[in-house]
Amino acid sequence: MSLKILDTCVNCDVCEPVCPNKAISLGEEYYVIDPALCTECIGHYDQPQCVEVCPVECIIVDTEHPETHEQLTLKYQHLMAVKDEA
Repeated sequence: MSLKILDTCVNCDVCEPVCPNKAISLGEEYYVIDPALCTECIGHYDQPQCVEVCPVECIIVDTEHPETHEQLTLKYQHLMAVKDEA
């Protein structure tokens, strides 16, 4: 599944630079995660890096975007192929 940032986010700016897929951006009120780009760091790291660095523990699984490990792996492979084409 993709991850999402709750409204308890304090905009500390630590999650955005650690995201290898550039899925995190500043939203209207707090940071947001683009589910089309989030792979929970599969293919890059063993653990989601945003979750690892978040000081307020406001990043959770987004149940509105269910994905299996296999689907996340395929998304990662697609994102890397698109990146290589650019």
